[in-house]
Amino acid sequence: MKATVEKLDKHQVLLEIEVEAPRVEKALDQAYRRLVKQVNIPGFRKGKAPRFILERYIGKEPIYNEAAEIVIPKAYEEAVTEHQLEPIDHPEVELVKVEEGEPLVFKARVEVKPEVLLGNYKGLEVERPEVKVTEEDIDAYLKNLQERYATIKNIEEEPAAAGDIVVIDFKGTVDGEAYPGLEGNNYPLELGSGTFVPGFEEQLVGARLNEERTVTVSFPADYYQEDLAGKEAVFQVTIRGIKRKELAPLDDEFAKDVSECETLAELRQDIRRRLEERRRQEIEAAVRQAVVEKATAAATVDLPEIMVKRRIESRIRELERNLHARKITLEEFLNSSGKTMDDLEKEFRPGAERDVKTELVLEAIARAENIAATEEEVEAEIEKMAGIFRQDKAEVMQNLGDLSLLKYDIMIKKAIDFLVENSVAAPSREDGEEVQKETGEIAAAEG
Repeated sequence: MKATVEKLDKHQVLLEIEVEAPRVEKALDQAYRRLVKQVNIPGFRKGKAPRFILERYIGKEPIYNEAAEIVIPKAYEEAVTEHQLEPIDHPEVELVKVEEGEPLVFKARVEVKPEVLLGNYKGLEVERPEVKVTEEDIDAYLKNLQERYATIKNIEEEPAAAGDIVVIDFKGTVDGEAYPGLEGNNYPLELGSGTFVPGFEEQLVGARLNEERTVTVSFPADYYQEDLAGKEAVFQVTIRGIKRKELAPLDDEFAKDVSECETLAELRQDIRRRLEERRRQEIEAAVRQAVVEKATAAATVDLPEIMVKRRIESRIRELERNLHARKITLEEFLNSSGKTMDDLEKEFRPGAERDVKTELVLEAIARAENIAATEEEVEAEIEKMAGIFRQDKAEVMQNLGDLSLLKYDIMIKKAIDFLVENSVAAPSREDGEEVQKETGEIAAAEG
């Protein structure tokens, strides 16, 4: 087989491929055997007519076309491999010549991954803050534990206060008309949580059980639903229940109740260890993100539109899955947000372009540094997955099928590892980084 490559533009190439005559003849014979089974020829049992009879009956062209369909896919794959091309779309194939006893010639026009001009990706300067946990951070963590393990008391005589959970029925109107979605029954709302529109919760402080209140609020000018942005809404609210949290005192008994520690002092030490480990993980994640962003920004690449469109489509499918979990269709979401599919695609385009460029740059770094997944790494990853999913290795491998995606993921991770290992620490801010804002998440996740 012979194959030549002509570069047409920044993303397209034209392959001209010539397949040797003996291989074509073998394909013609295979094509005859396929077609003869499909045609009823008078005087012959089905599938038994000689080739020359079949050619007389249906003509040579169907046999030649069938032979081309047998030969072309494999020959195309071989040409792509030989010239180390990375197609990103299906080829447009043109059959140039197919004759008995002659080579088959065809052309394939295909879009390929673009060339990436890497900038500086070694010695990237990234900040590595000190792992610092204060007593205040530990206090905040303990406060979240108290909240999580609080007992709930029903309040009947006292008015609702900030921090209480009120169970409400509510119905909202905009411009005097009921608006879909601005209503609910037996809805639990913690006063002061900021869950509802600003001003709503504050107007329920002081309300009593079974009291009805009129709450008037204005939606923020930048509210995500454009038809509500900046508008005034009036809610009729009925207090169906008031619940108050009672926090346990912070002592050794509390420590025993919420952990395996025997004393409050031991619990504080355990919390410090958890926060420090969480902070280390966050710093590592931030460093990895920073080196990838810097290496990507330093590179130059002309993004193929087809790759960007596919990434946009992928983001839309992900949105659909998330909406489906909330029992909302994409059409309902678009209607309620006042957006069109064009609006959604424009919204997703910057992120899609960033993702595609990042992917191409990391692939280029992996090639430049001869980074690839080893068999040992693939084996270790399969064993890890088997442990996570509680399956044996054979079952995991069967589910994975082609291991190319797994190998690709390992390669990309190793490329990022390379960037981190070859980066340098930038001076960090003297006051370090506080972790107090994360303590609530950790307590909720680990409680």
